[in-house]
Amino acid sequence: MLKPLIALIALAAPLAFTVPAHAQSNPWDAAPEDWKPIPDNEILVITLRTGNQVFIRLAPRYAPAHVVNIRKLAEAHWWDGTAIVRVQDNYVTQWGSEKPLPPLVIENPPAEFEYRGYDGVTTLARTDPYSVKSGHSADGWSLATDGKTSWLPHCYGAVGVARDVAPSTGSGGELYTVIGSPPRHLDRNMAMVGRVIEGMQWLSSLPRGTGPLGRYQTDEEKMPILSVRLATQFPEDERPHFQYRATDNVRFAAWINYRENRPEAFFGVKAGGADICNMEAPIRRTPG
Repeated sequence: MLKPLIALIALAAPLAFTVPAHAQSNPWDAAPEDWKPIPDNEILVITLRTGNQVFIRLAPRYAPAHVVNIRKLAEAHWWDGTAIVRVQDNYVTQWGSEKPLPPLVIENPPAEFEYRGYDGVTTLARTDPYSVKSGHSADGWSLATDGKTSWLPHCYGAVGVARDVAPSTGSGGELYTVIGSPPRHLDRNMAMVGRVIEGMQWLSSLPRGTGPLGRYQTDEEKMPILSVRLATQFPEDERPHFQYRATDNVRFAAWINYRENRPEAFFGVKAGGADICNMEAPIRRTPG
């Protein structure tokens, strides 16, 4: 039986994209020094039967024990030959297996659903109905806080760990990503371990499952997974490289203001703010 899973989405800032190398023309444009490398061991690469690939940025600072498990599973080739098993419309795509875990993978790590403090360096103008404040970490993670603890919100493309009812916390063997409107009620109830940064279309456009919670009912419906690897498992000249846009500078502050108060003539009514799930910090392929 598949573990029940829950997830959420966000409306859409682009996930990963190519930014042309040109001089800044607006105060909110990134400067060259704003683009910082994502470590290779934080990039997870899923290769589907079709040959299409999905790239995930892992969040070891916010879910360290679960990310350790995920790295061990990738290093053991544990996901090879598993499949995408659930696609629930306007909710989540889920993949993985309940087969025995490899040695040293903890079945129920600590519940990393939130963490103490708030390490955000930006604050959005719009009040978040699910937190007292939302913003970004210096290295581009979207964050929400109640003033005591913080968490990664369930935005479009967010990756979480499927689990059973407590005390289960999920091993990381079954993961999901949000493909619909954000069910933020799941925040602080699941371990959030990352974000899809490229290839989201291969997970969001799959046929919806017809079983309970969008589960596929036959093996023929499932999308096989050929492999899941960390970027560090590829030869150096074949590794995918990505960069995040740093948020601790005046240019990103101007970007936030631009997104919250769109100046284009098209917008006759200014929103005066934006949802955190509409403000994902940009990520791009490393140029060249």
